Parts: sequence; structure tokens; C-alpha cells
Amino acid sequence: MAMTVRMTAEQDAMVTALAKRWGVSKNEAILRAVEETASEHDRAREVSEISREMIERWGPVLDRLGSV
Repeated sequence: MAMTVRMTAEQDAMVTALAKRWGVSKNEAILRAVEETASEHDRAREVSEISREMIERWGPVLDRLGSV
């Protein structure tokens, strides 16, 4: 799917720098940045969910161990 991305000169410079660092086109740099950001968000959400489950499950035990 074709898409036009409008950005400031500063944002364009950031994309250009990423593309140069990764050795890819600006288009590929934008795609990678989007994919990495989405992946990081998903990973952070998963860690939060697992942490909440573990705290619910083991929180009382850890509290008791801490009070020994």
C-alpha cells in the first residue's frame, strides 16, 4: 500500500540518520521503526500482565517471607 508521510525537516533528518545507520532506505527505516516500536509496546504490555499475575499469585508469600 502506498502512503505519503509528511514530516518536519527535523523528523526527516532523524529518518535519514536511522536509514544511514541501518544501511537501508528511508522507507525501510520508517517501517523498521514502526515495527520495533509496536514490538516493544507489545513486550512491555506482556511483562506488565505477567508481573501482575505473579504479584497476585506470590505477593502474600513474598510479604510473609519479608516479615520473617
